[in-house]
Amino acid sequence: MNVFIRYREERSDIDRQNESLLEFLAGTLPVAADAGEMTADAITAAAAQLQSGFDEVHGGIGAAPKFPHPFELAFCLRVSRSAGNTRLRDLVVLTLRKMAQGGIYDQLGGGFCRYSTDAWWLIPHFEKMLYDNGPLLRLYADAWVITGEPLFRRICDQTAAWVMREMQSAEGGYYSSLDADSEHEEGRFYVWSREEFAALLTPEEYEIAAAHYGLDGAPNFEDRAWNLHISQPMESVAAKAGRRLEDCESLLQSARVRLFAARERRVRPGRDEKILASWNALMVEGMAHAARVFGRDDWHVSARRAQDFVIAKMWKQGRLLATYKDDRAHLNGYLDDHAFLLAAVLEMLQIEFATGDLELATALAELLLGRFEDRAAGGFFFTSDDHEALILRPKPGADNATPSGNGIAALALTRLGHLLGESRYLDAAERAVRLFFPVMLQQPGGFSTLCTALQEVLEPTRVIVLRGPQDALRPWQRSLSGRYLPDTLTLAVDSTWSGLPGMLNKPVAATVNAYLCRGVTCLAPIGDVQALLALLETG
Repeated sequence: MNVFIRYREERSDIDRQNESLLEFLAGTLPVAADAGEMTADAITAAAAQLQSGFDEVHGGIGAAPKFPHPFELAFCLRVSRSAGNTRLRDLVVLTLRKMAQGGIYDQLGGGFCRYSTDAWWLIPHFEKMLYDNGPLLRLYADAWVITGEPLFRRICDQTAAWVMREMQSAEGGYYSSLDADSEHEEGRFYVWSREEFAALLTPEEYEIAAAHYGLDGAPNFEDRAWNLHISQPMESVAAKAGRRLEDCESLLQSARVRLFAARERRVRPGRDEKILASWNALMVEGMAHAARVFGRDDWHVSARRAQDFVIAKMWKQGRLLATYKDDRAHLNGYLDDHAFLLAAVLEMLQIEFATGDLELATALAELLLGRFEDRAAGGFFFTSDDHEALILRPKPGADNATPSGNGIAALALTRLGHLLGESRYLDAAERAVRLFFPVMLQQPGGFSTLCTALQEVLEPTRVIVLRGPQDALRPWQRSLSGRYLPDTLTLAVDSTWSGLPGMLNKPVAATVNAYLCRGVTCLAPIGDVQALLALLETG
C-alpha cells in the first residue's frame, strides 16, 4: 500500500502508536523520588560493583574488548583513599601499569588508543581519541603522586608531548581524533616487521629493543607483524644481555629515536580536525592538572591556548557553540560542552588565579542553570531550552565513553558554589544528584561521576585559599600539588587582588596565610605549609 494512502486511512492507529512510543521514551527519563535522606550507600555500592568487575591479573574493568574507563578508575582511586580500601587502589594501579605497558599505549609516540581487542591490552583498535587521553593524562598524574612510579611520569610526559605535537592546531584548539587506518589498513602506521625493525637499529640497539618490545617472540598482529608492547622490564633485559641497566636504557632510548623518526616517514593516519568544545574541555582539564602536578609551564601554556581558542572562536553572544572547523563554529552547545568546560576552568584557576577565568566559570554556571536545568524535577537536560524540538529532551545520568554531563555539572557547580558562597549553584547540584539517587542505588557501577558529585554534596568540597605575595605562594602551591587531594579545590590569590567574592575574599598578610574551609566553616589562618599538610593528611 502506498505510504501516503496508508497514512491517511490508518491515521488513528498511527497516532496511537506515536503516543505509545512517546510514553515509552518519557519513561526512560529519571523520575524525582520523594524527598528523603541521600546517603553514601550509592558510593559504597558503586565501588564494590566496580571492584568485583576488575581483572585481577591483567587489570581493567570487564572482559575483552577492554576500554580504559578513566572516570571509573578515577572514582575507584578516590574511594580507595577515603575508605582506606588498599585493594581497590592496587587494582587501579595494576590497571594503569598494564595499560601503560601494553599495546593500547603507543610506545613510540605516546597517547592511548581507543580500546584493546583482547584481555591483555596487547592489540588495540588503533584509533586515538582526544576524549580518552585528556582524562587519562589527569589519572596518570594522580597515580604518579600516589605511587611515585617512574612509568606513570613517563606516560604523562609522552602523552602530553603527543597531544601538543599532533593534536593541537596552530590556532590553539585540540583536534578530535586520529584514524585507526593508513593506506587502507588498520594499524599499518604503528606495527613493524622484524626485518624493518632490525634494519633501522645497530645490533646492540636491536638486542635490547627487540627483547623489551616483544620482537624476540612470535608476531602478535595478524600473525605477520609486531605491535610494540613492554614484553620484558629493562631490568630483566639487562640481566639476560649481561649489560648494565643504564647502558641498556641508553640503547633503548637511541633505538626509540631511530624508530620514531622512521615511523614519521610513513603515510600517517587521517586526522579528524573538528574541534569540539566538550572534548577540548576534557583535554584542557587533563593537561592543566598534569601541569600543576609536575610544574610544567609548557603544558599549562598548551591548556591555556586551547581554552582561549574555545572562547575566542566558539563563544558567541554569550553562548557556547559545540563544534568548529574551517573557521566556522556552529550548533548550540550541549550540556557536556558547558559542564566539562566549567570543570576545566576550575582546574585552570588552581594553576593561576585570574578574574577572567572566574568570570567565565560564573557565566558557564549561569548558562547551566538558565538554559539546561529542569527546575521542576531537578537535573540537567542534554539540550538547551532553545534547542530545536526533539521527540524527547534527554537527561542522561550514566557515564558512557565520556563522563555524565549531569555528574560533571553537579560536581563543578558544587565546587564553584562553595568557592563563591552561591547557594543557587549548590541547590541545583543537589537537586541533580537527588534526582538520580534512586537509579544510582539500582545500577551504581554506571554512575561513577554522579557518585563523585554525591560525595561532595554529602561532605562539602574542601577549599584552600592561599593569600600572600606571589613569589611566596609558589612553594606552597608546589607542596600542595605533590599531594593527592581529590576532594580539594586550591586557589592561590596574591596580595594584589581585593574585593573578591565568597571564600576568595580573605585577609592578606605580609607572608602567606592558608585558609582551610569546608562548607561555611573555615579554620583560623595557617602560616606554616607543613602544618597545613599535616591537617590535610588527618582530614
